[in-house]
Amino acid sequence: MPERPIRLFGDPVLKTVSAPVEQVDDRVRALVTDLVDSVRVPGRAGVAASQIGVNLRAFSYNVDGEVGYILNPEIVEVSGDKQLIDEGCLSVPGLWHKTPRYPFARVRGIDLDGNDIELAGDGLMAQALQHEVDHLDGLLYLDRLEKDERRSAMKAVRESDWF
Repeated sequence: MPERPIRLFGDPVLKTVSAPVEQVDDRVRALVTDLVDSVRVPGRAGVAASQIGVNLRAFSYNVDGEVGYILNPEIVEVSGDKQLIDEGCLSVPGLWHKTPRYPFARVRGIDLDGNDIELAGDGLMAQALQHEVDHLDGLLYLDRLEKDERRSAMKAVRESDWF
């Protein structure tokens, strides 16, 4: 499958809490294929199912040459002091803002065979894990911004050519 179109800020699916994957069937297998194909596009670190219009807890990642996916991810650990990191989002194209993120994150979920899996990392991987789980919880990185940064970000969104 080719990459799927990315939903943009303002689409209600991006503000909806994603439902857990209850049963791995052909539909979920096709979703994972679409997520992995969509994240392989250069410059992408992660794609959440909600970003391609599917309200299920799943995301793909592409960090440091490692490409994969996880179903029903939940953050089980974060550590370190939050740092302000330049962050962008495919659903908010062309904009980057200082976003508070923990320097380490760990998520647990399952794979297509129902096996427990765990993803963990620091740096970009920690940022991607937090960012993608936020998507599945109906949050955008804009929701995490500090007050003045958020005000600036929302002004930039309103002035963007895609909004």
